[in-house]
Amino acid sequence: MPPGATVADAGEFGLISRMVDLFEMGEHVLVGPGDDAALLRIRKGHVVVSTDLMVEGRHFRREWCDGADVGRRAAAQNISDVNAMGGRAHSLTVGLAAPADLPLAWALDLARGFAEECRLVGASIVGGDVTRADQVVVSVTVLGTCTVAPVLRSGARPGDVLALAGRQGWAAAGLAVLGRGFRSPRAVVEAYRHPEPPYEAGPAAAEGGATALIDVSDGLLAEAGHLAEASEVAIDVRTADLDVAEPVAAVGAALGSDPLQLVLSGGDDHALLATFPPGVGLPEGFHAIGTVAEGSGVTVDGGAWEGAPGWTHF
Repeated sequence: MPPGATVADAGEFGLISRMVDLFEMGEHVLVGPGDDAALLRIRKGHVVVSTDLMVEGRHFRREWCDGADVGRRAAAQNISDVNAMGGRAHSLTVGLAAPADLPLAWALDLARGFAEECRLVGASIVGGDVTRADQVVVSVTVLGTCTVAPVLRSGARPGDVLALAGRQGWAAAGLAVLGRGFRSPRAVVEAYRHPEPPYEAGPAAAEGGATALIDVSDGLLAEAGHLAEASEVAIDVRTADLDVAEPVAAVGAALGSDPLQLVLSGGDDHALLATFPPGVGLPEGFHAIGTVAEGSGVTVDGGAWEGAPGWTHF
């Protein structure tokens, strides 16, 4: 295709063919893209399935992220959902809706970003669909396997320890500076564009006896609230045990706001929030940040938090 070609120039099947050429198929893929459906060989255990959407203007802007960034973010948020069940992702399907004048290079970069992120966990993109729309929409379904009992949100018990794995507040800091037209600190902008979920922490938590587990996609306090509600317990978060990284603190200072707000309510880093029985050694990567007790709701340092708990979609 000539430089500057669009997805319309490539056509539906030309676009699909070019994207599929960028994807690697794992040994579990018996039939990949090209048939009516994929056919997979599933190992023993529980099958885990999740679906997420990314909508241009709502979840990303093309002036902030290139195609590869969007691909990596979309893959990461879906793989992280399987991670949050204590499982490992192995297959994804991707739906892409896009304007006819979307540059072909952007769409192929999107595919490359997907492939790069999937390679981190050995997952394959086994199918999908493309169609025309007024804006870019990416829909992903991920499948994975839990070889031990899946860890749900509803298992936390009074007396448990609340623990966190992965960095928190970095992507929110990056979004904050991008939203104000800046590109620094570069570390947080890259954290927004390329999240680094702790992919090994989910299975480690399941094998280590976690009683409840959730992916922090919409804010630490918001996700703690989901755990508390599902488990019918009260959760208290200790701010002294939260890491406010220097780049996150720098963004807070520049914006004249408390950087702790970014850590407590920021999403898109896809850290894991878990509860463990008291006296159990925490798996590598987890550190205690709070407690579980009888009651309901979420408190911070024993009291109500006045700020926003996280992202809301409506």
